[in-house]
Amino acid sequence: MADQIFVGRRKTSVARIILKNGNGKITVNGKDFEKAFPQEVSREDILSPFNATDTLGQYNVLINVNGGGTTGQAQAVRLGIARALIGINPDFRVKLKTDGLLTRDPRMVERKKYGRPKARKRFQFSKR
Repeated sequence: MADQIFVGRRKTSVARIILKNGNGKITVNGKDFEKAFPQEVSREDILSPFNATDTLGQYNVLINVNGGGTTGQAQAVRLGIARALIGINPDFRVKLKTDGLLTRDPRMVERKKYGRPKARKRFQFSKR
């Protein structure tokens, strides 16, 4: 069976995930997991689908992620891992759904409007 690639997205980040049976080794863009995500919060965010399904350390994870910043990338990886776990075992869906790990966060950066310095900020008003 060929490896299935699962996609997770958040803001402008796109993560492609491949899960294989193994000992829990996580590789991000060819780098070690701790080097790619130095913040503890991001690492906990990424591991939350494994903690929810009690499968921590059972799968090797190959992650290819690009675009956005570390927070968006971590949340894109989290969604991809949750989708990959459902691909392996559909019974995980109920637990992941109740923990809110299957919802794609639709919030994006609002575009800059013309005549303004940012999306909503305005230049200083001068009466005279």
